[in-house]
Amino acid sequence: QVQLVESGGGLVQAGGSLRLSCAASRNIFSINVMNWYRQAPGKQRELIATITSDGRTVYVDSVKGRFTISRDGAKNTVILQMNSLKPEDTADYYCNAELWAPGRENYWGQGTHVTVSS
Repeated sequence: QVQLVESGGGLVQAGGSLRLSCAASRNIFSINVMNWYRQAPGKQRELIATITSDGRTVYVDSVKGRFTISRDGAKNTVILQMNSLKPEDTADYYCNAELWAPGRENYWGQGTHVTVSS
């Protein structure tokens, strides 16, 4: 099992930056895939950034070049650094962990809210 706790959300002006953190209850490098999702009001939850256990990263087009996902092994934390924020980035942001063995398991954090004002 994995417990996930997000932090770092808040209110920021357009063009500003925020750093979201997701603290995991186990060694972050033992988790197959860590994801950040977001859900804007009235929209479906979307996957925006992924980091695999071997360090590969993938981003949705709308955040490429602005957001960076990384890991801090000392703190068992996954970080989402968000720069050049836009009002359309306003959403609830969720951390997700995927474990692939022995069976496929998915774990979610409680979410953290980000508001970007224009």
